[in-house]
Amino acid sequence: MTPTEHRWAGLAVLDPPPAPVRRGPRVLRWCVAVAVALAGVCYSSWVLEFVLPIGLDPVNSFLSELDAQGRSYGWVFSTADTLTGILALIAAIGGIFEYSWGRLSIAAWVALGCFGMSTIADAQLPLRTCHPDPCPKTDDSGLFPQLHQIHALTSTLAVTSIFVAMIAFSAAAFRYRRWPVLRHSGLWILVLASAVTAWMLIADNLPGNYGLGIAQRIQIGSISLWLIALGVQLGVTARRAELSVANGEHPPGSGARWRRGHRNWP
Repeated sequence: MTPTEHRWAGLAVLDPPPAPVRRGPRVLRWCVAVAVALAGVCYSSWVLEFVLPIGLDPVNSFLSELDAQGRSYGWVFSTADTLTGILALIAAIGGIFEYSWGRLSIAAWVALGCFGMSTIADAQLPLRTCHPDPCPKTDDSGLFPQLHQIHALTSTLAVTSIFVAMIAFSAAAFRYRRWPVLRHSGLWILVLASAVTAWMLIADNLPGNYGLGIAQRIQIGSISLWLIALGVQLGVTARRAELSVANGEHPPGSGARWRRGHRNWP
């Protein structure tokens, strides 16, 4: 063996070829991204009320009335909400395993999972209707007295959980300087959803009609858009990881993945 061959043999021992990247993490990243995006699409099923002969006034009616007991086509909206919850729960479980780099990210994924479970319960415990319809007014006080049923609890838990998730994801994106889609588009969607939520909370306790149905539809539509934006961001992250591996680089988030305070949050 010539001296040159000896030198290249030594380099091959000192610098062996990189080990093949496991396919499992790549598949998991794409599954999480698709599940979140599909959850956002399913959560916007309320737009079908403008196509199906539902017969509700979107200005004054709540979305919970779409799948209330005895409503025509109620199964369409309850099925869509159930799929939303299942997809969000699956995405949350996968996200905890793949994207948990700190307390903020863990809190965000846990909140997303709570949103999924609450949405499933929300669909399985629909609003009770009254005979004759609509329900007569009562002297109940508090927020949205017309929804004082078990369905009100599940709806409140679902909305609260997704807002916690949106805030936690946004805070983590700014802290770790990652995920530009959430730091830009996602932030404005969060601001819009927060504004219409404040509109609902204030207007419902004032005399008069302030278009609470419109406010809720904007709120749920904003949540749907935010979930789709999160799914797009996760898809971009998964694609970047694949390109990094193809170029012989470490994918984003590899290496010191489980160190507390690790800033390379993908």
